[in-house]
Amino acid sequence: MISFPKDVENSFQRSQPHIRNTPLEYSPYLSKMINGNVFLKLDNIQKTGSFKFRGAVSKMTSLNATEKASGVVTASTGNHGAACSLAMSILNIKGKIVVPENVHKNKVENIENLGGEVEYFGNDCINAEERAQEISKNTGATYISPYNDSTIISGQGTLGLEVFNELNSVDSVFISVGGGGLISGVGGYLKSRNKNINMYGVSPENSCVMYESLKAGKQLDLPSKETLSDGTAGGVEIGSITFKLCQDIIDDFILVNESEIAAGIRIGIKKHHQLIEGAAGTAIAGFLKKKEDLKEQTVVIVMCGGNISSEVLKSIL
Repeated sequence: MISFPKDVENSFQRSQPHIRNTPLEYSPYLSKMINGNVFLKLDNIQKTGSFKFRGAVSKMTSLNATEKASGVVTASTGNHGAACSLAMSILNIKGKIVVPENVHKNKVENIENLGGEVEYFGNDCINAEERAQEISKNTGATYISPYNDSTIISGQGTLGLEVFNELNSVDSVFISVGGGGLISGVGGYLKSRNKNINMYGVSPENSCVMYESLKAGKQLDLPSKETLSDGTAGGVEIGSITFKLCQDIIDDFILVNESEIAAGIRIGIKKHHQLIEGAAGTAIAGFLKKKEDLKEQTVVIVMCGGNISSEVLKSIL
């Protein structure tokens, strides 16, 4: 299990030369709504446009010389794949990103442009993950999980460390939740420094597996519908360490619909001139739903990524 705050601080020490310490931007528009202070943590401008780069660097810098020589392998069509691809290039570690055969061409181009080697396998992400784990078993390459790994979670927690260093009196934090790695790392760190900070998890109604699992008190395998918050979409690996962490860390969980997510994205773009993806819009939408409970508070909303397609952007605007 993770030891907070120590593991996050160790991860930050290893990762600091490679990650971007992203700004906390004050939001006059959102602050006025609660007569308080609202800040956006801009990890949409993290390298590769997502917080995922923190976890990838944390994991790869933790490997010993033998493990580095054996390489790494992962499966992802999105932010995690891009993050691993750049981390491999920067740290000079050989590796492979497995993607399904029906993946969008521009997503693969992005991974390859960042330096990663791509292997196509199967028709969905589950097939690709199984193939990546098989490569790991057969070759000794380290499998890089998107969230089910304590070193990855510690890496995501470095975002919380940056928030605390800059703003050590925080009342509430809003984070979108998919597999739960980001809220586990950030919430685990912040609560270890101040147990009174409220952690709000936010998911789209169309894909809220962690929310339903927490409600049921056990991990569930549930289908997901399409959502603008594609960065949080999909199931949660059964047995994931994030389930117990989310049980301990999340104080309140909010579900938002697609029009609320779209409104969140528009606020990021129009009021802050920040290009944000659906998962970041989800966090803003969660704040808007809870604003009556947040009067005169200091609130941080995590902009977890900025990788939105031009087609989606056009439809929202």
